[in-house]
Amino acid sequence: MGVAERRAREKELRRETILDAAKDVFSRKGYQGATMEEIAALAEVSPATLYLYFSNKSELYASLNIKMLAFLCRRLEQVAGQKGLEPPEKVRRLAHAMHDVYTFDPLILTNVLHMQASQELTELSPELKEQINSMAAQGLRLMAGIFQQGIEQGHFKPHHPVALADLVWAVFSGLVLWEESKRGFAPDKDYLQTTLELAIETMARGISN
Repeated sequence: MGVAERRAREKELRRETILDAAKDVFSRKGYQGATMEEIAALAEVSPATLYLYFSNKSELYASLNIKMLAFLCRRLEQVAGQKGLEPPEKVRRLAHAMHDVYTFDPLILTNVLHMQASQELTELSPELKEQINSMAAQGLRLMAGIFQQGIEQGHFKPHHPVALADLVWAVFSGLVLWEESKRGFAPDKDYLQTTLELAIETMARGISN
C-alpha cells in the first residue's frame, strides 16, 4: 500500500469515527442539544480536526443521511430488478424494502424525515446538498419505474408514476414518524411493518385495473 493510499484510508476511517460519534451524540442530545465540541471529544479528535471534515453541525448532521440513502437505493434496485415478478408484486414488496430501510437505522431515517421539514438543508454546502438530492431522486426514480412498468403492461391505471412514488414515500415517512411519536408511550410495540404492508396493499389495489 502506497503512502497516498494509506493516508486516504486513514482519513476515511477518521471520518467514519466522527460520524459514529455524531450519531451517538445526536441520539442522546438531539440536534439542538448536540455540540461540535462534544462530538469531537467522543471521536477523540480536536475541534479543529473535526472542522477539517465538516464545516458546521448541519453538514455533519446531514452526512449521517448518506449511508441510509445509499441503502434505500440498493433495496429499491433489488425490488425493481427482480426477475419473474409482475409490477403489482413489486409494489407490494416495496413495503418490505422500506421497512428494511427503517431497521437499517431508525435514528438516521428519523433525521432525514425531520430534516426534510426543517431549514437545515439551507445551511449545507452545495456539494452535500446535491449529493442528498441526487440520491433521494434516484430512489424516487426507481419506485416510479416500477409503477411506469405496471402502467405500460396494463396492470395499473394511468396515474403519473412519479406521483405514485411520492405517495409511497409520503405514506412511509408519515407512518415512521407516527410510530416514533407513540414509542414513548409503548416502547415495546412496533406496528410499522404491519401497517406499512396494509397501506401499500391498499394503494396497489386502488390503482389496479
